[in-house]
Amino acid sequence: MPVTAAPTAFFNRTYDEAMSLLVEMRDYVAHAEPRDRAGLSPAEGVRFCCATLRVTARLTQIMAWLLAQRAVHAGELSNAEIVAKNGPLAAIAVCMEGEDEAELAGLPRYFRDLLDRSHRLYIRVARLDEMVRRQSA
Repeated sequence: MPVTAAPTAFFNRTYDEAMSLLVEMRDYVAHAEPRDRAGLSPAEGVRFCCATLRVTARLTQIMAWLLAQRAVHAGELSNAEIVAKNGPLAAIAVCMEGEDEAELAGLPRYFRDLLDRSHRLYIRVARLDEMVRRQSA
């Protein structure tokens, strides 16, 4: 029997939260981001682009992990297989690092909220990943 990371209901809520945040970010980038970016100074624009890439990296890693766990829940993979093929989420520094509030002060408030929520979710999923790794050892 495969070792599961968390009860199915908890997993589904985390998956739904990640998917919702991913859709929010997609909609933001498609509609509001160009307008927000146009109003920034060149230095703020660079910080904004870097922060956008950080959110994208976090959400990509989160969704990949959650989809792998979905495969575990479906009996298609074991956690041991996933652990053997992938490094720990906590080792991805660009995703784990928090943002410097002073550097982000000039960025749009809604985007800063997306950035913060992506960081909190990433930390939570990295803890789940660590739990799975301990159980699979």
